[in-house]
Amino acid sequence: MPPINLEEPSGCYLSFAEREEIALLRARECGVREIARRLGRAPSTISRELRRNAATRGGRLDYRASVAQWHADRQARRPKPCKLVEHEQLRQYVQEPY
Repeated sequence: MPPINLEEPSGCYLSFAEREEIALLRARECGVREIARRLGRAPSTISRELRRNAATRGGRLDYRASVAQWHADRQARRPKPCKLVEHEQLRQYVQEPY
């Protein structure tokens, strides 16, 4: 796994510190709304984060901050391939004359 990026992201992305706090609070069995209140985030943000980055182990959903940060860094990588390059059908549709 590549090193974790510890730079502070802009306000719309969760930081590694916030992800660690989410992991600690989940381990204490705090609910989504309680975690959101403590972090000053929307409950939907916390719920989405847990859903996207929870690892299934032994039938349970475990949340690990380091794994979640790795997934977020991987998703944010640039440059991403252009959709028109990846999807032949879409490219043909866009190139069709009116």
